[in-house]
Amino acid sequence: MLHLLENCTLCPRQCGVNRLAGELGYCRCGANIKVAKAFLHQWEEPCISGVTGSGTVFFSHCNLNCVFCQNYRISQEHLGREITIEQLAQIFLKLQAQGAHNINLVSPTLYVPHIAEALLLAKKAGLSVPVIYNSNGYDSMPALQAISGLVDIYLPDLKYYDDFLAQKYSKAPRYFHFASQAVLEMHRQVGNPVFSSDGLLTQGLIIRHLLLPGFLEQSKQILSWIKQNLPSDVYLSLMAQYTPLYQAACYPELNTKVTASEYETLIDFFFAIGLENGFVQELEAASDEFVPDFDLSGVDPL
Repeated sequence: MLHLLENCTLCPRQCGVNRLAGELGYCRCGANIKVAKAFLHQWEEPCISGVTGSGTVFFSHCNLNCVFCQNYRISQEHLGREITIEQLAQIFLKLQAQGAHNINLVSPTLYVPHIAEALLLAKKAGLSVPVIYNSNGYDSMPALQAISGLVDIYLPDLKYYDDFLAQKYSKAPRYFHFASQAVLEMHRQVGNPVFSSDGLLTQGLIIRHLLLPGFLEQSKQILSWIKQNLPSDVYLSLMAQYTPLYQAACYPELNTKVTASEYETLIDFFFAIGLENGFVQELEAASDEFVPDFDLSGVDPL
């Protein structure tokens, strides 16, 4: 599957570079996997983190350039360590052995060919926990189709409805067009969430949406689209954790936090339009204390 890197179209930017020959596209990813951290994550939704934690692998680089990115050290400053496909498979197995409820792939889009091969190796060696594809939503059909059948749970962001905002704050042309189509494909593949007897997510789609300060109407448009295009019992995770980090101070409208009134209004709107299932956050989640320390832990060098 690594041949997909010869003319890379793994994300909507369609750069077409030959990563195997050393060419770099917008995301700056090369031919090898680059990972910044692999650990048991306790701060995901309760049905994902459970008691022992989600076996989370943070991949370096990103196909977005969000001015408020909380993970900017790995997405924009490219912190990370290159590893092989075999090493990635071993990371999955080690996380399972440590008690991980699942394998949580954060920002996997740019490494789909590598991840697919690593998952096949790990499954042959005994990997049995669910696999989560945790993305920013700016995914392409080739990538989603290449990983189909290997992913149990999709956890995409649906960040923007307005293309002007997507371009201004994330440099993401036609973000909603691509992200909405990706969400529909993800739902087609795995359907609505399925939970184990102890409340852990074993399969299905959960859509994440981060409320940005001052942009409540945009969030309402996203929820309305979800209501119109997916079953009413689809699951959402409405997040209030926005914290002005990275370059947010350069944008006065973003250099603040979400108010309780904004968040409560969005939750009320969620129910008012007939959506049924979801997760909410405490406003205390809006803190840089919950940003992982990207110390390369769990990632052995080549």
